[in-house]
Amino acid sequence: MATVYKSKTDAWLLAILAVAIAVSLFAAIVTVSDGSPAAWPVAAFIAVIGVGLPIWLLLSTRYTLEPRQLRVQSGPFKWHIKVADITSITPSSNALSSPALSLDRLRIDYGSGRSLMISPRNKEQFLRDIEAARRGAA
Repeated sequence: MATVYKSKTDAWLLAILAVAIAVSLFAAIVTVSDGSPAAWPVAAFIAVIGVGLPIWLLLSTRYTLEPRQLRVQSGPFKWHIKVADITSITPSSNALSSPALSLDRLRIDYGSGRSLMISPRNKEQFLRDIEAARRGAA
């Protein structure tokens, strides 16, 4: 059975995304007010990227633990990590781009030198569950 863990979300990130959405909406409105026929496609592009993508990331960032794999989704981005390939999980606050909406992260090392950082809301439960899955995959 699969267990879904939503991403923890930092307030500062929500604030930055809210400002980005507001600026994008303002830019789209200003572009349309220009009145040129080409303005509508440009405004639509600005709205989709500047409004749609942040909202998609906020609503879809989650980690699904299945018996044999961890599925990570964040907007249009997806990762599938075999539980048996996970070599270590360590706490991290690294700010590098990752499918995590918080700096309270876990770095998952897997495969041959690959890693991914995630930020499940309930890290302790996630760690217990993934350790149980790793023991089952061994």
